[in-house]
Amino acid sequence: MLLGHVFALVLAAAPPDLSAVGIVMSARVEARAAVLQSGGRTRVVGVGDTAFGGRVAANESDHVAVDYDSGRVRLRLAAGAATAPAIAATASSPAAEDTPMAARAMERREIERRLGEESGRILAETTLVPAMDAGRVAGFTITRMPDSTVLTDAGLRAGDVLTEVNGVPIDSLATLIGLWPRMQTETAVRAVVLRNGQPVSLSVTLR
Repeated sequence: MLLGHVFALVLAAAPPDLSAVGIVMSARVEARAAVLQSGGRTRVVGVGDTAFGGRVAANESDHVAVDYDSGRVRLRLAAGAATAPAIAATASSPAAEDTPMAARAMERREIERRLGEESGRILAETTLVPAMDAGRVAGFTITRMPDSTVLTDAGLRAGDVLTEVNGVPIDSLATLIGLWPRMQTETAVRAVVLRNGQPVSLSVTLR
């Protein structure tokens, strides 16, 4: 009876619609991030960050733990939610060369190494805003991102609106994160962004 009362208090402390829609994993705990949703808002947070009135205590492969004054809430990943290694929600760069149509070639091992080193900064400094079209998410505007990362080297820039990756329309943050497992076997990554209102194709060949 007492356990049930405590459980009820924990639920009351968290927003009733709070859910975990994705986990961005990394071998380094400090580089992991959770994708939380509540009240129509989405937050990407790491351990120790605050979100929706609580503090993130743990990001594991199957759940997120958030501490509130009255106790800890364990959020299981929702059905169909995405789990991905630390790649972060896609970002873009202001310092890429002015030849966005030119295909770039990058070593897969080098990308993985750099993501491991840079993912914490990318997650902390990148801001995405949904781009709406007729009331639906039609992509994400990258309003802020750090310079000199693997993502900027791939040709992305702040201000780009990411609309498609390898033929998949980016209609939610979960869709974007969920592309990571597919990228493990792809030999090229092709993205379509809107830049200054014009569609631009970016292509990276993975060696």
